[in-house]
Amino acid sequence: MEIKKGIPVSHGLAIAPALVLDAQQFTVSARKIKPEEVEHELDLLNKAIQASIKEIEQLRKKIAKKHGEETARIFDFHIAILNDPQVRARMENSIRENHYSAPYAVSVEMRRHVKDFLDIDDSYFRERVKDVYDVDRRLMRHLTGGRKEDLANLDSDVVIVAHDLTPSQTASLDRKHVLAFATDAGGHTSHTAIVARALGIPAVVGLNDITADVSPGDTLIIDGYRGLVIIDPDEATIQETKLKLQEQTEFERALIETRELPAVTRDGVKVTLLGNIEFPHEVEECIRAGAEGVGLYRTEFLYLSREREPSEEEHYQAYVDVLQAAGNKPVVIRTLDLGADKYTQAREPERNPFLGCRSIRFCLRHLDVFKRQLRAILRASVIGKLQIMFPLISQVMELRQAKMILNDVIEDLEEEGIEFKRDIPIGVMIETPAAAIKASFLAKEVDFFSIGTNDLIQYTLAVDRANERVANLYTPADPAVLRLIRDVIRQGNRNEIEVSLCGEMAGQPEFTLLLLGFGLRKFSMAPHSIPEVKKMIRSVTIEQATKVARKVVRLDTDRQISIILKDEARKVLPGLI
Repeated sequence: MEIKKGIPVSHGLAIAPALVLDAQQFTVSARKIKPEEVEHELDLLNKAIQASIKEIEQLRKKIAKKHGEETARIFDFHIAILNDPQVRARMENSIRENHYSAPYAVSVEMRRHVKDFLDIDDSYFRERVKDVYDVDRRLMRHLTGGRKEDLANLDSDVVIVAHDLTPSQTASLDRKHVLAFATDAGGHTSHTAIVARALGIPAVVGLNDITADVSPGDTLIIDGYRGLVIIDPDEATIQETKLKLQEQTEFERALIETRELPAVTRDGVKVTLLGNIEFPHEVEECIRAGAEGVGLYRTEFLYLSREREPSEEEHYQAYVDVLQAAGNKPVVIRTLDLGADKYTQAREPERNPFLGCRSIRFCLRHLDVFKRQLRAILRASVIGKLQIMFPLISQVMELRQAKMILNDVIEDLEEEGIEFKRDIPIGVMIETPAAAIKASFLAKEVDFFSIGTNDLIQYTLAVDRANERVANLYTPADPAVLRLIRDVIRQGNRNEIEVSLCGEMAGQPEFTLLLLGFGLRKFSMAPHSIPEVKKMIRSVTIEQATKVARKVVRLDTDRQISIILKDEARKVLPGLI
């Protein structure tokens, strides 16, 4: 039994065999073969090895001719692995004796190789790990014919193990059979983590080398509360986890009973709970969880799930689908937050995209993209209660420019005789320290604020929120972050505009009491977090919340703050905080 610690990004527990996804997205399951298939699998293995050696030798000649013999020698190690009689013997024995399929036998042997190198305290051998993975992928391509298994249609329960998952991969996972996932890379607010929470799939990320330590078919326990992955647990640990799973199911069933109850504090203060979505079909899940509308529709997923730009009609249909599903409930559509993702970086690479041309800056530079989206939003506005929100505003002039473009689109639609609503509320996301400090100026320009804590934390603390190497520095409990949030809420209330908080912090029940004490009365979060947050709200008074907020703002470390907030939350949600 081996226990690995990572970053818990989506709560829950799961026990299932591992399904390992390699860097090229080939999936390898622990498939057993029939005795009469052994010779066929051995032949497949031999052909894959010979084809791989031939490919590498040709590549080596090409590199030697172009860059010299010294550079070409890097491929000698690849050929050495494939020609190693012990490596081949172990793979063949796995097929003959264990009746493993050829892909599974290769995967087990290559991961054993990787683990051996990682255990050696020598940088040279650790660097060779990349070469082993390269050989693994080459063999797998020949064994599978380049086919990639469809993760949306599985026939048994699994835990996905991967270096990383794209948001579209995560969103398309077969929710019936994918019980959890664990990745080498990622942070608490990476897009993959956000989608995992939206789907309610337990997940642990930032594990660094989980793909090297796990072989296909290994039994895994994923603890999305504590950020633990247990590899090949003993029987006592399995039974203990099964008991916890039963307790979790019973607790969640009790939370669901609060779905129809209002989010009202014990002293009668009404709080609005909304849902965050990436895809139109998630609206129904929000409503089932008790959401009173959609507080954040992340529209960039229209781009991230495809290779080409969506047309105006595709934008329009997505927004119509959301508004129709929401009925008479409000929907806040955030304009595109593109710029620091693979979609745009493949086209216009930047040295530091998170500080570059992203979000509203990207839209103001690509007016055709921006206007196409705004036209679709305005056209869809006649369907329901729609609101528009501009992201990553850092200057008043950016906001005014965005509003000017919106007015240009309005004039175009008027000239074309296309129907739209004229009284659409306009808001901004407060997710930079600059916007938070200038909240009093921005409040005079808009109808509402929405605090985006994911980026606000990142920019305030100078911590890349997707970088697992500094994940321990990324925390909503930092005093600087909390003071900015408190001040934005105060400025919104003074200027009589609505303030919501739509970052991941909104769905973390340990912060509910503090945010209520700061004066926040509107939260937007992943649907599965709503019952827990509602339970917190219904269990406390505003007087309690105010006392906690006053105590917290006097503290100077995030650790002190986290201890106090978690202690308070455990009184209401024991075992989940």
